[in-house]
Amino acid sequence: MGNSFHYRNGIYYELYTLRSTFDSPGGKDMEEKMFCFQCQETFGNKGCTNGGVCGKQPDTAHLQDVLIYATKGLSEVTTAWRREGHAVPKDVNHLITVNLFVTITNANFDNDFITKRIEKTLDVKNHMISEVKDSAHLSHAAWWDVGEEYFKDAYPFIGVLATKDENVRSLRELITYGLKGLAAYSHHANVLHKDSEEIDAFLQETLAKTLDDSLSVDDLTALTLKTGEYGVKGMAMLDEANTSTYGNPEITEVEIGVRKNPGILISGHDLKDLEMLLEQTKDTGVDVYTHGEMLPAHYYPFFKKYRDFAGNYGNAWWKQREEFDSFNGPILMTTNCVVPPKESYKDRLWTTGAVSFPGCGHIDDKEGVKDFSPIIEQAKKCQAPTEIETGKIVGGFAHNQVLALADKVVDAVKSGAIKKFIVMAGCDGRARSREYYRNFALALPKDTVILTAGCAKYKYNKLDLGTIGGIPRVLDAGQCNDSYSLAVIALKLKEVFGLDDVNDLPIVYNIAWYEQKAVIVLLALLYLGVKNIHLGPTLPAFLSPAVVNVLVDKFGIAGITTVEDDMKLFFGK
Repeated sequence: MGNSFHYRNGIYYELYTLRSTFDSPGGKDMEEKMFCFQCQETFGNKGCTNGGVCGKQPDTAHLQDVLIYATKGLSEVTTAWRREGHAVPKDVNHLITVNLFVTITNANFDNDFITKRIEKTLDVKNHMISEVKDSAHLSHAAWWDVGEEYFKDAYPFIGVLATKDENVRSLRELITYGLKGLAAYSHHANVLHKDSEEIDAFLQETLAKTLDDSLSVDDLTALTLKTGEYGVKGMAMLDEANTSTYGNPEITEVEIGVRKNPGILISGHDLKDLEMLLEQTKDTGVDVYTHGEMLPAHYYPFFKKYRDFAGNYGNAWWKQREEFDSFNGPILMTTNCVVPPKESYKDRLWTTGAVSFPGCGHIDDKEGVKDFSPIIEQAKKCQAPTEIETGKIVGGFAHNQVLALADKVVDAVKSGAIKKFIVMAGCDGRARSREYYRNFALALPKDTVILTAGCAKYKYNKLDLGTIGGIPRVLDAGQCNDSYSLAVIALKLKEVFGLDDVNDLPIVYNIAWYEQKAVIVLLALLYLGVKNIHLGPTLPAFLSPAVVNVLVDKFGIAGITTVEDDMKLFFGK
């Protein structure tokens, strides 16, 4: 068979043995086992070529590239269906969003899992394409299937470096990563029975357009902003899904110590998974703790009725290898942010949804229901968590709660007690350079208030930064998708102060990014007209110099420097 790629027979490992030579961002004529530069920690801020900094292996990276290519082909077919007046089934829409979610950084490391997604995607596409009447315009991706005769011919069309023009490549990837973030947020809404045909249609049509060689750089730039527009719509849909199901987040103190019972640690972002887990742990003697981006679940009124919902354990995702060890009980990863586990707790790590890691238990969805009893039974046999912290942290400052405090906030601004707000939303990560954000928070003038969402908050949410007139100086709106709240708050403040431009508000944007959900948040802010956003700790490697220049010239995008210099820039001190 040679170097073939025949999924149907389950043969995929030949993939990474093939090598190809490209003119790449990493240098000319590099021999590469893979190429990925979608996250902030990509090697040398250029691209991972021999293995991912995240732990992703070359064969897995290639399979994810193939899944994306197959999904683009399916999206082209679904777009043709809509154009010809056919309704696209909801399960096909969901197939596409989950496919994109699977390829987000730190989501899925399981070759078998990804291969099955590829096979299903191609089967669905091949069925649907037979119903397209005007198929002459469809691209290679729409017709492409896999078999032993296809791989060598198809390989140049697959992966980031298949696009040779660096500016076109940059914009295509920026759009694709934005769509990955949009897909993640759409999926969270979908599991709570909220769907938007408008969002699904846009996502699929736009994904297909990343294959269209007739689109100019200007066309792709406009499409990038359009992606930001739908990012706002996607986050609004998810906000409605969360709040209509679980209530509006409210100011809440969350315990960070431990109890004496055995526990289950739930991480990721999926609130529906948490709901099902809490229902199933009732009266079992097992407590449930949140980790990372699940912390904001404590802010929703719905979850406060569960007596065994103990508190939050640990910090941001990148510290899980030590914190999962000390937790002692099983861990459930509901979405991305999984790190390749240590052997000491690998048998206690469970995945669900779009997440999978080889050798770890996986809980499947069966008609909207997940049976977590294997995890609960394992927990009963484990020791209680080892305490690593004590005390409480305060959060729950989503837009409804902050707007309820609007009079107090406005008075503080008018009196001069609050001089500026600083948006420090986004992601945390393991790079030492991210200590900048902790030190920046400590150096802030005492008359500033931090608005945050996402796991970036773990750099400063346990610092004693005090209050201003009873208003905490760190207002945590929730998960990364809850960055929507920060936009709503800014727009409301603009209205209250009678300003014509959101950029006239006393707000500074100093945002940390890591992966693709942060990309859609950035694009959403740009669509809303927010300018002069500072992005760190590095600018994305997938932005070509020319694209960076456009973002700088049109939106004032900038990087970070040192805490001292940025203090002078933002505050004149």
